[in-house]
Amino acid sequence: MTEVQRPGIVVVGASLAGLRGAEALRDRGYDGPLTLVGDEPHRPYDRPPLSKHVLAGELPPEATALPQLSRLRAQWRLGRPAVALDRERRVLHLADGATLPYAKLLITIGARARTWPGEGADLAGIFTIRTLEDARALWSALACRPNRVIIVGGGLIGCEAASCCRDLGLAVTLVDPNPTPLARLLGTTIGATLAERMRGAGVDFRPKTTVRALSGEAGQVRRAHLAGGEVLQTDLVIVALGATRDTGWLAAAGLAADAGGLTCDGACRAISIAGEPDPDIYAAGDVARWPNPLYGDRPMTVEHWGNAVDQARHAAANMMAAPSAQQPYRHLPAFWSSQFGLNIKLAGHTAGADALAVVQGSRASHRFLAVYGKAGRSIAAVSFDEARWLPAYAEAVAAGARFPPFPDAIDQPRVERLEPGFPAARPPAHRAAPALEASHV
Repeated sequence: MTEVQRPGIVVVGASLAGLRGAEALRDRGYDGPLTLVGDEPHRPYDRPPLSKHVLAGELPPEATALPQLSRLRAQWRLGRPAVALDRERRVLHLADGATLPYAKLLITIGARARTWPGEGADLAGIFTIRTLEDARALWSALACRPNRVIIVGGGLIGCEAASCCRDLGLAVTLVDPNPTPLARLLGTTIGATLAERMRGAGVDFRPKTTVRALSGEAGQVRRAHLAGGEVLQTDLVIVALGATRDTGWLAAAGLAADAGGLTCDGACRAISIAGEPDPDIYAAGDVARWPNPLYGDRPMTVEHWGNAVDQARHAAANMMAAPSAQQPYRHLPAFWSSQFGLNIKLAGHTAGADALAVVQGSRASHRFLAVYGKAGRSIAAVSFDEARWLPAYAEAVAAGARFPPFPDAIDQPRVERLEPGFPAARPPAHRAAPALEASHV
């Protein structure tokens, strides 16, 4: 089936970033044809509650639908993923054979959860948490009260899932190749606090090990085989090994794209394999890899809610601006997580940190604020149930303040200087997937 329509702006990805980007286009005066393409059959919904409130049974999956903040007057092409792009003819091809001409594209396809890559991948009872269907299926399975839940990966999703499962009274084992939970995001010094909290909540935490294979009976997962030879009995496995991006169709169109994202310039314009920005293709959200001026133009992707909103609106503004008026996108990464009775918030990017200072509270109390430093500058701050201090430290991080900031504050206790404890090298990957990560940033 071939469909022809007047070229307009096509947003590829009916996500948080896609919705907010489309709204920003209308808010800035765009009055032409607007189409949103999504690979899922749903209108945009909020993903963070899926591994928190939905999994805990506190919120029905359908309640995660995102509010529409502007009148879009848009066409929706849902359940029809993009599969090819003809940049010369400016045509987008969908999986059902439809073609969409475009004047400009906004790519907001996000990311997808890495699935179990090793032996036993075809067994029932193995879940990921990324989509609405994922959350529905997992919630239904947890409601059947499995004997033991095994979680593979100690990143944000793995830790939140472990917390929810313990709140439901389920036995939980979390297997992670790193020494502590969130080791690659927060370092092992801060991660040790979370490990203590996790074990105190009854989680069987297995650090520095990997699941080598899954096996079962009658098509159902029953066992997890660890690297050291131990076999754990289970009837439900949650795979929390980070995310990847389905960008093959973008790479085939001559854009600089891979599983790590779509490379963009500072204005969020997609970069071709020749190194030139395409003036008619922009990207935002989890899929966009761009040079962040706040971190020395280091290329990065940010899988956080706030970035999806801010970058989509910035990309939309640049799409409406003249080529000579393109503005670089600056963003201070930030996320929050609720797990094991803690409210954890991070502002900044910890990669490359060579110093750590606890500047408020204490690790022993599990209530503190710590700052990460690199080459004498503050690059990130994290709070454990101490969020009231975080805005001031986030401003210092954004300004590149010296490390640690506010050394003479009268309400600040003795500063505890520590080593961040980031793993020096990537740990051995789970079988058949050398590029797997246990946490996402």
